[in-house]
Amino acid sequence: MCGIAGIIDYNSHPCRGEKYFDEMSRTLRDRGPDQDGMYFNSAACLIHRRLAVIDVENSRQPMSVCAKGDTYTIVYNGELYNTDEIKNELISLGHTFATRGDTEVVLRAYIEWGDAALNRFNGIFAFAIWREGTQELFFARDMMGVKPFYFSAARGAFLFASSPAALLKHPYVSSDIDIGSVAEIMLIGPGVTPGYGIFCDISSLPRGFCGTYSPSGLKISQYFFLKDRPHTDSFPETVEKVRFLVTDAIRRQLVSDVPVGTFLSGGLDSSIISAIAADEMKKMGKTLDTFSVFYRENEKYFKPSHFQPNSDDYYIDLMVKHIGSNHHEIVLDTPELVSALFDAVDARCYPGMADVDSSMLLLCREIKKSVTVALSGECADEIFGGYPWYRDKDIREKEGFPWAQSTAYRKGFIAPELSDMINPEEYVMQKYHAAKALSDRLPDLSPLENRMREMMTLNLDWFMQTLLTRKDVCSMYSSLEVRVPFCDKRITEYLYSTPWEYKDYEDREKGLLRLACEDMLPPEVAWRKKSPYPKTHHPAYLDALRSLLSDLLHDPSAPLWQIVNQSTAQTLISTETSTPWYGQLMTTPQTIAYLLQINYWMQKFSVRLKI
Repeated sequence: MCGIAGIIDYNSHPCRGEKYFDEMSRTLRDRGPDQDGMYFNSAACLIHRRLAVIDVENSRQPMSVCAKGDTYTIVYNGELYNTDEIKNELISLGHTFATRGDTEVVLRAYIEWGDAALNRFNGIFAFAIWREGTQELFFARDMMGVKPFYFSAARGAFLFASSPAALLKHPYVSSDIDIGSVAEIMLIGPGVTPGYGIFCDISSLPRGFCGTYSPSGLKISQYFFLKDRPHTDSFPETVEKVRFLVTDAIRRQLVSDVPVGTFLSGGLDSSIISAIAADEMKKMGKTLDTFSVFYRENEKYFKPSHFQPNSDDYYIDLMVKHIGSNHHEIVLDTPELVSALFDAVDARCYPGMADVDSSMLLLCREIKKSVTVALSGECADEIFGGYPWYRDKDIREKEGFPWAQSTAYRKGFIAPELSDMINPEEYVMQKYHAAKALSDRLPDLSPLENRMREMMTLNLDWFMQTLLTRKDVCSMYSSLEVRVPFCDKRITEYLYSTPWEYKDYEDREKGLLRLACEDMLPPEVAWRKKSPYPKTHHPAYLDALRSLLSDLLHDPSAPLWQIVNQSTAQTLISTETSTPWYGQLMTTPQTIAYLLQINYWMQKFSVRLKI
């Protein structure tokens, strides 16, 4: 993958030598350490940092093509998984290609079809194309939201980047936040409302959106919608279709000119990916590298729970023996996990999923030592209905975001003078009702099917985006490209309208996926109860976090206390609660870690609260 950035300014023309362009590029270096380039025009500067994966020697960016009486220049971050199909169609229309990479395919597809090209793409991407003749910028983000695109329309100019940190290097963009930012951090975070950029001057382009910036202004529109359609396939036909789509998506995403590996937790999703990848590697005479994460002395302190019933190691061993992979077990210790909490904020540019982020960052750092591309199992739960809130009737039917039904708990952590300005319950419920209203539903659906369309929309637009951001920033921080085959748009479109009784085969979470792929896996893995991403259970971790929070409690000048209620934070020093802050994993230790991340973020980015 890559890092992209740029500015369109019709009033103050960008010029080479202005130091903040170099600073924006350096900020993106981790995303693209192999090559860098800049393009300048009378009104535009485009910046690119490349992590070379396909056609390593060529496909440099920014890339320009002269066609149809104009010059088009692209900066592109992503992978197109149907490159060959689109390229062959373009060749039949008279296009010729100078590279093997997908960047040129994306650029020429836009030249040929305009924004209609987007719905032909199957891939993950964020890109911008500058037309020299019309002085217009076109930009787009992929259908699932795997690749980031942040922008700012500040001071009469348009700036964009793969990271908020790059935008903040430009003098047009400030690090101010407002009361809405506080509401996002304290009531929605670590999730983010689609389109929100946390900083006042920054927005995020939602998944499936595109836009143009021209002398007539900024226009943004949605090009990809999940449409509900009658599901006419029988159950056996559905099983076969799922098997084909999943297998085909994984095989397409193994294409690379650099070493490829897979995450392997011993759970269903990563095991399916690893099994198919190992088989493809064997056909080439190669052995697949697989990677898992553990925590020092976790076996001593692990306590089974409803959400995490057992440890992963037994199932990982089964899979390694089954597929014959070269397995790497990465063991993390408390001090490095705590330290990486702050590296994770550097990567994300705002507070994140606490140690769920920091452990992923450390894991990716180790994976990068062996491979440059890795495949991961994110998004299967959102698409196939794997989370408890899909299947627990009480949670499913309760109003509110099912992964964050803790507004009353969170409210107590907001500084009282700010809480009164926000109205927390109303803020969250307004977001929830607006989000679920976006789900497309056929008329005359049963109440259950109607709710499942809403649930899938909520999960794709909200919860999945948090996980995709986590995977993108934590991997790219170590210049590791992570691909997510279950985010293939064909799988999502097909599963959106698949009846719940099919998905819930045998009354099992992701029962349809299990049945479709069970012959690829040992039975114990194929039918293992879902277990979430592993976290540390070592008491030393909680002790270390409490010590750091205690230090902040003794520092009245700490920026955290601008937005957090100090007396409520004090209770975390001596008490534990089972109420999760977010999802299934963020309980008391992670809540403390989240507060520590907020404080660090405010210091690191010189955040100013303006009300």
